[in-house]
Amino acid sequence: MFIPAGSLLNTTFRQLGRKVICGPVLVTRSKSSQPYEQRNELTKSPVCSYNEWDCLEEAIVGRVENATVPELTPEIQAVIPETSWDYFKENAGKFFPTEHMRKARSEIAEFCRILEHEGITVRRPDIIDHAKSFSTPDFTSTGLYAAMPRDLLLVIGDEIIESPMAWRCRFFEYRAYRSLMKEYFRDGAKWTTAPKPLMSDELYDMDYIKSGKRLELPAKGRYVTTEFEPCFDAADFQRAGRDIFCQLSHTTNRMGIDWLQRQIGDEYTIHIVQCQDDAPMHIDASLCLLKPGLVLVNPDRPCYQIDVFKKAGWDVVEAPRPTTPRDHTMWFSSTWLSMNVLMLDHNRVVVDVNEIPTQKLFEKLGLECIKVDLRFASSLGGGSHCWTCDVRRNGSLESYF
Repeated sequence: MFIPAGSLLNTTFRQLGRKVICGPVLVTRSKSSQPYEQRNELTKSPVCSYNEWDCLEEAIVGRVENATVPELTPEIQAVIPETSWDYFKENAGKFFPTEHMRKARSEIAEFCRILEHEGITVRRPDIIDHAKSFSTPDFTSTGLYAAMPRDLLLVIGDEIIESPMAWRCRFFEYRAYRSLMKEYFRDGAKWTTAPKPLMSDELYDMDYIKSGKRLELPAKGRYVTTEFEPCFDAADFQRAGRDIFCQLSHTTNRMGIDWLQRQIGDEYTIHIVQCQDDAPMHIDASLCLLKPGLVLVNPDRPCYQIDVFKKAGWDVVEAPRPTTPRDHTMWFSSTWLSMNVLMLDHNRVVVDVNEIPTQKLFEKLGLECIKVDLRFASSLGGGSHCWTCDVRRNGSLESYF
């Protein structure tokens, strides 16, 4: 069933005091220690989300604290801008610059306040020491951060899945979220941890960078990660009810996609779509599903399978070019995080306050822009979508194709 963008099924929203009406379900917000007194009528689980656009009730927002510069290993070198290589080589194992992180921390604190003002329960991971060195039988590393829950956690229905990850520095990142996972589990959620990869040298094409053609190889279906064992980052997936779209990338291999498909079962279908990207890692700055019938695409990274959406009657809209200055520090990604946006429901979208052209586009599309300043926070590699994991949305499992 395809639901057009202007359908009467679109979520309505209004806020009355501490009460939020999201579609047909009344949710009372409380500061008590029992955050799940009233849940989505469709499930008793505190975790429930089927897509990227139903009315958001609860989200995890990442943390800046103790973010640590990782070693420039092959899997990182394959995706980060070459302009960052020297910085990583010189500062591996150290904290990111104090003043930059202070500004980023302030931005994220305000982001949390804005979400709470919009009626959303905000949860945070624990603060842990990411600079602490660790070893496995196969490698030694320091950590990275707990800034991007979207990379680690994938919610499909009432199941929250910890992805295996693909970067060695992120091997133990799940520890920052373990308190939350245990709480959700005790309250009725399904909690699954994907098989943890060994991350031995066999998982990586150790000659990927040495080939001198790293920016050409993805077009030939070659990535820095091999098929030695399953790996995937949750941010390589976009959910549209029964249909889930993902990309093969430097962080997600076919074995990882196969594992996830078998885990979630035949009720869902995972579709592989590829964009013209010379360093693919995470799909949400290349292709973003905004709401039923509307998909945002990156004009510099056209999707080879975009006809899947057009044939289903979806409107395909190109994102405006980002306005972030080219000399602004971006350690992990490009300025296309301007299109890395979080839908609060069918009508409200969180967008960076600095990205005026993107705001104007959304307003033209009939969306209300909730503006946040993430200029310094984005230096760590994520916009409002990456900085969050939507734990619970008020909606049901539908088909849109």
